[in-house]
Amino acid sequence: MLTGVMSEAGGSAGLARTAPERCAPAWLPAEVARHAATPDTLPVGAPGKVGVLELGFAVAGGRTELTGCFQKAPLHTTRPLYSDPARPDTPHVLFMTSGAGVLQGDRFRIGLDCGPGTSVHFTTQTATRIYRMEHDYATQVVDLAAGPGSRVEYLPATTIPFGDSRFYQRMSVTADPEATVVLGEKLMAGRLARGEWHAYTAYCADLEVRDPDGRLLFADPVRLVPDEYPVTGPAVMGGFGLTASLYVVTRARPAREVADALHEALAGTGLRAGASVLPGDCGAWARMLGDRSPEVDAAFQRTVDAVRRFLPAP
Repeated sequence: MLTGVMSEAGGSAGLARTAPERCAPAWLPAEVARHAATPDTLPVGAPGKVGVLELGFAVAGGRTELTGCFQKAPLHTTRPLYSDPARPDTPHVLFMTSGAGVLQGDRFRIGLDCGPGTSVHFTTQTATRIYRMEHDYATQVVDLAAGPGSRVEYLPATTIPFGDSRFYQRMSVTADPEATVVLGEKLMAGRLARGEWHAYTAYCADLEVRDPDGRLLFADPVRLVPDEYPVTGPAVMGGFGLTASLYVVTRARPAREVADALHEALAGTGLRAGASVLPGDCGAWARMLGDRSPEVDAAFQRTVDAVRRFLPAP
C-alpha cells in the first residue's frame, strides 16, 4: 500500500518542501556557523544540494504500511522491505542518496511520521561519508514522531567525517508516552584505514526527545572540534576509533530494568561500555567505544537484539 506519493513538481506545496530555509536547521552551533561561505562549486539551494525525504506510516491490513512519501534527490528511498520473518508486520526502510556522500553546501531534511500502533525500522543503505569541505558546511535535520503504541527503530550505519569536513545534525523526536523509540548512532574518528584520526574541522550534533506536549525528556549535544577542544579525553572518544550510542525511550518496562538489560548485553562484548537510565526514568541508554568497526558493529547489534528480546513488539 503506497499512497500520497508526490514529486517536486507538485505545485507550490512541493516548492515549499524543498526550500533551503525549510531544510536547514533554524539554529547552528557557532563551531559550524563560522564557516558559512559561498561555495565555488554548486551553491546552497542548487539542484542536488537540497535533499528531502518525508515519509508517513499507518497500520493497514494487519501490518505497517508506507502511506505517504515525498522525496527529492539526492535523498530517496525504496519500497519498504518486510525481510524479518520474526517481525513480518514491520517494514525495513532504507535511507539512500544518489550522491557519494555529504558535500559542502548540502542541506538535508528527513521527516518521519509513525502513526498509532505502527512498527518501523529505519536505517541507511551504507555508511554516511562526510567529505572534505573548502567552503561552507553541510547540515541534516531529522524530525521523527512516534504515535501511541508505536515501536520505532532509527538505527543508521556509521557516520565517517573526512578530514576538513564541517557538519551539523539536529534530530528532534516526539515520542508518545505509550511509544517505544530506539535510537542509535555510530561515529568513526575518520578514515581509520588511511590513518586519519579526528582530522575533521567540526562534527556537531543535537538530539532532543520530547513528549507530545513539547516537554523535553532529554537532550544529548555533541561538539567535536579537534583544533579547539580535546576529543580524545576520557569523556569523549578517548583513544578509540569508534563510538556508538543507543537510546531506548520507553515506559513499557521500568527504566532500571532496561538499563540492566543493556548492561548485561554489553558485558560480554569486551568493549569499554556502560549503560544508565535516562532523565525522568523515560528509558535507558548505552554507549560503547572500540578500535575497529567489526567489533563495534557486533556489540551494537548484540545490544539492539537484547532490547528486542526484552521489549517484544506488542
